[in-house]
Amino acid sequence: MTTQVNGTESALIDQHTDAAEQNTELGKDEIYHLLQNERRRKVLEYLRDREGPVQMRDIAEQVAAWEHDTTVQALMSDQRQRVYIALYQAHLPKLDEEGVIDYNQSRGIVEKTPLANELAAHLELPDDDDDEMDGESGRPWGAYYLSVSGLSTLAIGASGLGLFGFGSVPHLLVALAVMSVYTALTFWQVLDNFETGDED
Repeated sequence: MTTQVNGTESALIDQHTDAAEQNTELGKDEIYHLLQNERRRKVLEYLRDREGPVQMRDIAEQVAAWEHDTTVQALMSDQRQRVYIALYQAHLPKLDEEGVIDYNQSRGIVEKTPLANELAAHLELPDDDDDEMDGESGRPWGAYYLSVSGLSTLAIGASGLGLFGFGSVPHLLVALAVMSVYTALTFWQVLDNFETGDED
């Protein structure tokens, strides 16, 4: 039995297909996740100034050369192979799935899409945005530790000289208080880094 599709239904199907194929935006979470991996960033860097299809092998060789701070010609076989496998099995399929590239895995051909240009623009973010991408909280920990060091020095010195009412406070108690402050500050920094850091 053959099902007939009238003109209206055909037009609706075509519109739905076109809408699905014209995904031209990525959400903030998708951008963050895709750029979180250095090899995916290197792939985008390689594709940024290239138009048309490129060989997946060429991408893998250049990414491997960048990783080992050498040239493609000087790459060792195992260096090239490790990057090739990672791109082939994980990173290029992921970029293809998100619509950033068209990846023909069987032929080893890669071609960027308009979304690749959108992602590439995020590779040159200002410093404050780079800090956010790296998961840094931006707290001035150096200033915090310097302040605690200064106050600790004053407390220990005052205790030793018997100044400001510190003469009646045992030196051991002052030392324990100083250590407690440093421990609390360190714990706070570790907790803050854990909450804002990358999980991958």
